[in-house]
Amino acid sequence: MDTNRQPFGQTADGSMVDLFTLTNDNGVTANITNYGGILVALTTPDRHGKDGDIVLGFDTLAEYLDHNPFFGALCGRYANRIANGKFRLEGIEYQLAQNNGTNHLHGGLRGFDKVVWQATEQSDADSATLKLTYLSPDGEEGYPGNLTVTVTYTLNNQNELRIDYAATTDKATILNLTNHSYFNLAGTGDILNHLVTLNADRFTPVDASLIPLGELRSVEGTPMDFRQPTAIGARIEQADEQLKLGIGYDHNWVINNPGSLRLAATVNETTTGRQLEVYTTQPGIQFYTGNFLTHGIGKDGVSYDRRSALCLETQHFPDSPNQAQFPTTVLKPSEQFAETTVFKFSVA
Repeated sequence: MDTNRQPFGQTADGSMVDLFTLTNDNGVTANITNYGGILVALTTPDRHGKDGDIVLGFDTLAEYLDHNPFFGALCGRYANRIANGKFRLEGIEYQLAQNNGTNHLHGGLRGFDKVVWQATEQSDADSATLKLTYLSPDGEEGYPGNLTVTVTYTLNNQNELRIDYAATTDKATILNLTNHSYFNLAGTGDILNHLVTLNADRFTPVDASLIPLGELRSVEGTPMDFRQPTAIGARIEQADEQLKLGIGYDHNWVINNPGSLRLAATVNETTTGRQLEVYTTQPGIQFYTGNFLTHGIGKDGVSYDRRSALCLETQHFPDSPNQAQFPTTVLKPSEQFAETTVFKFSVA
């Protein structure tokens, strides 16, 4: 196992940014920058032993600074959407940025994806680790409380990339953290033939602005049923009111068997044999099919077109602060926030 650090550039305010490479004994590598905690590249072998980068991103820091549709980023304080950017907590109404139509998305104008994290790396015989820490001051992006966040990326010899999230606050606040990697297990082309399985009997239907209606709806008999391996393209064009709202899949699924680290999703790509398994302690997972990618140029000059990648964002449910029936996202000073997600890679 090995870790490597090299300069990646600097931000407009002069903050220096590094790129860290975690490598295991099987040749799997994860390139992560402490700007936004972004997973820049993830290289895994196919069934023939040929290495390939399976996440979308950019070659340079300047491109991430210019415009990044959350490629590989850590999202917070609140990943996903909050209706109208408003929530009430302990009798106080808070107004956040409305950066997604009228809604608040992924932490606001300068969320955790746009800050420079303090980084320390280490490796031993069994794992390579990058620990990222950030202090989000009281009032940042409108959120209450001084929040200390630690995100630890660990790559091991079981070909698992583990992400451990931890946080504490000195004032009651809300918190929802995720990693927003865009995966394409073939490396190129669209993802319509990727086979997806979701360990979820229910999902949270949304309105036209992708805010949950408050219902936990059964997937039975709908295009949202991925309980068996199903090609993404099999039903994505069906005349379904939920698919029209997102122009494809962009919904939260309610993962079965809450409260433990369990299998949430599996993705198989038959031409390369690559398989991705997602395990998490979180209650939900946002399955997004790259509906809004439009001919952007990414790594190595590749054009990232619509539906050229998928996201599996483990999370608490969107708009939970305004939906009392959803699992709470309130973090109090007496509490410790702790969630884990594991991406496991293999070939078949």
